[in-house]
Amino acid sequence: MATGDLALQILAALAKNDPISSTEAFPEAKFADLKSAVDRLKSRSMVDYEQVDEQEAVLEPEGLQIAENGSHEARVFEALRKAMGGLTIKELEGSIGDKNVTKLGQGKAFKEKWIKKTDDGKLVASAESIKDVTREQLQTIKQTRTHPDAKVLAELKKRKLVKFQKVISFKIKKGTNFALEMVKEETDLTEEMISTGSWKTATFKPYNFNALGQDQHAGALHPLMKVRHEFRQIFFEMGFEEMPTSRFVESGFWNFDALYVPQQHPARDLQDTFYISDPKAADKPHAEDAEDKKDYETYWDNVKQVHQDGKFGSRGYRYPWAADESLRLVLRTHTTAISTAMLHKLADKRGPDGKPPPARYFSIDRVFRNESVDATHLAEFHQVEGVIADYGLTLGGLMEFMTIFFGKMGIEDLRFKPAYNPYTEPSLEIFSFHKGLNKLVEIGNSGMFRPEMLESMGLPSDLRVYGWGLSLERPTMIKYGISNIRELLGHKVDLNFIERNPAVRLDKE
Repeated sequence: MATGDLALQILAALAKNDPISSTEAFPEAKFADLKSAVDRLKSRSMVDYEQVDEQEAVLEPEGLQIAENGSHEARVFEALRKAMGGLTIKELEGSIGDKNVTKLGQGKAFKEKWIKKTDDGKLVASAESIKDVTREQLQTIKQTRTHPDAKVLAELKKRKLVKFQKVISFKIKKGTNFALEMVKEETDLTEEMISTGSWKTATFKPYNFNALGQDQHAGALHPLMKVRHEFRQIFFEMGFEEMPTSRFVESGFWNFDALYVPQQHPARDLQDTFYISDPKAADKPHAEDAEDKKDYETYWDNVKQVHQDGKFGSRGYRYPWAADESLRLVLRTHTTAISTAMLHKLADKRGPDGKPPPARYFSIDRVFRNESVDATHLAEFHQVEGVIADYGLTLGGLMEFMTIFFGKMGIEDLRFKPAYNPYTEPSLEIFSFHKGLNKLVEIGNSGMFRPEMLESMGLPSDLRVYGWGLSLERPTMIKYGISNIRELLGHKVDLNFIERNPAVRLDKE
């Protein structure tokens, strides 16, 4: 049925009765056609309507069978009543023609005392007549889509003879501009209408300013990028400089050795690190442009001595350090490798006092770990890292800075726990109370870089460096209410979630 025809039929029906029910007036009309017609009429103020949501009972296939042929127990009784001498169970099955009806009907008929068993094992009718209440109830429901007794509906639903379905109808009444005819409404002012003057008598369709525009399929930032933007703003606000992080592949020297991670450390095993197969090794650290005047050979020798024999006040690890292991190429396991390179460049700068100037660096980028993927772990994730180099820094200052930094994200009431990192001493794990989980959760790691790591680069012994890091995924999952990290990154990501979720403010709940 065309929408225009249905709209005119609605107007005609309203002229006779006001209001009308769409279910009663147009029982055969499809919901989509009805909705389109009443919306069209309401937009012209010709009608007004309200949507009525109801639940109606309909018969399941077995219920329809009972309504037509009688209940299972009634059919068993009727078969036995007709058989004067009774029937065996096998004979009863043959008479009814349905083993399932025979099995279910026997139990109910015995319970109602409609049948009994004789001494010779046959079944016989034990009542003169019966009333098939179940069939009557189902016939009532079939005709009226309901039953006056709610307990009957509940019982039949439990027996899977009836189910409920949602039915949407409309209660329609006349509007302020009700008429039996629909005037054609113009949607555009044309050149012809202006030249002929017909626009003066034309009826124009009013603009619907509440209508949604056409979907433009525009691009959208990933939630991780939205939270990353918030972190960057915090760092910039606090005077940090962003480090270049485009090198996903690093040598073992920058990723491990320069950070005082011993070559026998478990983090360097295959099960924890992705090693590059082609090429397998990097060149020794060297200047990458003509402006770089650093003495990389001395730095290489210093790192080797710190590991092998000790230097700059360190006793070292006392093991034979292998250059080949240091040059193996890996997918970086942390962005601290970038921080190390930046601090190495800082050692070559000189302020007015002849010393390297204070500096603040940060980075937010991807790192890789050879881990099993589960709800909270991926083989790649994003690390948020910050570094502060200055003179006179103390552990208390680090704790105070962490309180200020996380406070800008709305994370308060921090707790600190001593920890071990190969390249920081002292080291602190950072915890905060998570109201949703009702427990303390780790939100980051921090520490002061070891003197032997810094002095190997040529930095002065009185320069101190704070370093800290946290993942980008954890705060993003908390802010967007995501419990499985695979719904944030990977093939399980819902693109609608990416497009429709707004940006977040880290300092807002």
